[in-house]
Amino acid sequence: MAHTEEKGSQIAKDGFRNEYFVIDTFNAWQNHSLAQKWLMAMDYRIDEIEYVKAEKVIGSYKADVQVHITIKLKKLMDCQNIQVKLVSNKKGFNQIDKRWLKTYQELWNIPDDIYQTLQYYVGEIKPYKNNTKDKRRMFMNEIEEQQQKNLIEWLKKNKTLIINDIIKGRGKFAAEWVLVIRKTGTLDWVLKPVNVVVNFYAQGNVEISSRGTVHIGKITMQSKGGDNGRDTANMLQFKCDPTELFFI
Repeated sequence: MAHTEEKGSQIAKDGFRNEYFVIDTFNAWQNHSLAQKWLMAMDYRIDEIEYVKAEKVIGSYKADVQVHITIKLKKLMDCQNIQVKLVSNKKGFNQIDKRWLKTYQELWNIPDDIYQTLQYYVGEIKPYKNNTKDKRRMFMNEIEEQQQKNLIEWLKKNKTLIINDIIKGRGKFAAEWVLVIRKTGTLDWVLKPVNVVVNFYAQGNVEISSRGTVHIGKITMQSKGGDNGRDTANMLQFKCDPTELFFI
């Protein structure tokens, strides 16, 4: 269920730039209705909370904000890792993961033949055909059909692993919740357990689109591109539309 805040809310006017918007809101929880709504969405009762402290997660992790919640009487502290997506459009794709292809090969044990196909896809290896749409790389529908089939089969076999890693992550800073905040005049938000988010984006086929991009459920896998020709244009990235979570 999505939620809409008043247009005149101070929190909707200020600080809507990065994760510190969320941190400041949580840290003002006693007097801030928005923070209280987020805590209730995570199944806390406000009258049972003694203390809340939010802080930025430093480093390349899937969680952006870590929130510590102390419960009265029990004197127990919960720790919740939240991934934050701030958007300013009704809909639109958002990068959820981007790394060098070699890093993904080590993470997922990508076989050499699949790795080479992806090298052509991102532009680490130049096209072996002369009539490609982009002389720097190959779209997936320009690659030999057997290579396409092998890639699709490998992606299907590893779909759960891939989507978990690019959305949830691993280790102590793996995301447990995904908070999407959209400001388009009003401020709308949705807060979902990460497993619900993973299952949602996993829905759908693994396939190559007519434009030559690769879809893994509701996620697009593509070359990063851009970057004025720098090597980083050849990184592999995964994108999705976080505003779709407003409809589940």
